[in-house]
Amino acid sequence: MALWLHGAIYDARRGDNEERSAEWAQRAIIDAGLGDELAVRVADLILLTRHDAPPPAHDSALLLDIDLAILGAEPVRFAEYEAQIRQEYAWVPWPEYREKRVAVLQSFLERPSIYHGDHFKEQFELNARVNLMKAIQKL
Repeated sequence: MALWLHGAIYDARRGDNEERSAEWAQRAIIDAGLGDELAVRVADLILLTRHDAPPPAHDSALLLDIDLAILGAEPVRFAEYEAQIRQEYAWVPWPEYREKRVAVLQSFLERPSIYHGDHFKEQFELNARVNLMKAIQKL
């Protein structure tokens, strides 16, 4: 559910999309009668997609790895993704976009590992690092 709902509320001009999506998901799950425990767990997982803290459990690590799988995509797909990100933030002036995008991409490169689980590390880590370095060079 967290994967499905983590982008329920999204506005590229705001910085609180995860918080707003988590609140919305929590209310929707409770309103659907699925229980407070599930609602809180899904909201907590959605908040982890901010990628500002290590995941506390296996399911949260898997969620974050899935969320970042695009970074390790084949180069053509990753280039499409980067173009989509730029289009999404077309309202941001180029110098500011470049500075902030480089910072985001560099933050992933500075991690000891981009991915948490062995499967994602084996499948995507190398491609992700190459993609990120090329994207930074291109910017």
